[in-house]
Amino acid sequence: MRHHDVRERIGKMPGCPVSVRLLLLFVLLFAGKVLAGDARVIVDTRTGTLTVVNEERVLGTFGDISIGRYGASLDKQRGDNMTPLGTFTIGWITENSRYYRFLGLNYPDLESASRAFYVGKINKQQWLDIRRAAKQGTRPPQNTPLGGLIGIHGVGEGEIDVHRAYNWTNGCVALTNEEIDQILEWVDVGTVVEIR
Repeated sequence: MRHHDVRERIGKMPGCPVSVRLLLLFVLLFAGKVLAGDARVIVDTRTGTLTVVNEERVLGTFGDISIGRYGASLDKQRGDNMTPLGTFTIGWITENSRYYRFLGLNYPDLESASRAFYVGKINKQQWLDIRRAAKQGTRPPQNTPLGGLIGIHGVGEGEIDVHRAYNWTNGCVALTNEEIDQILEWVDVGTVVEIR
């Protein structure tokens, strides 16, 4: 159950004094912020696992993830169907997407953009726009030659057997819908995601 679902239920507790409901809500909000702030996601593209850790404690490990159909790369480009390697943060969460739920990553990040600018894959204005987004903590441009709309998502109504057998995404990291629900208990906007 997501934090906002619990908050809603606490608010509707019949016969419970307001002071107790406020205390429960405070504990929930504080615990959620500490957990989301301390949680970190590690995606290992070689072993096909996604692990959520909080400091040194493993909260959960999920196997049989799917990544881009052509693997992973430090030099991802639009349309290459590869998952970008690097360290990103969750920039937004879409509750109802084609792929069930979508945890959008702040890709392209400044590191990826700087490498691409250095070798001439993006122009100076595109690099400046990505740098500005990184400094402001906003969603970077999603329409550069580096691609965009990279995230962690479920399979939606797709075939679970295909998900378990193949890397099938256009560059995202995919898990089952149930695994996405579990991960959302631990992460939120701002959570660091390392893809290696």
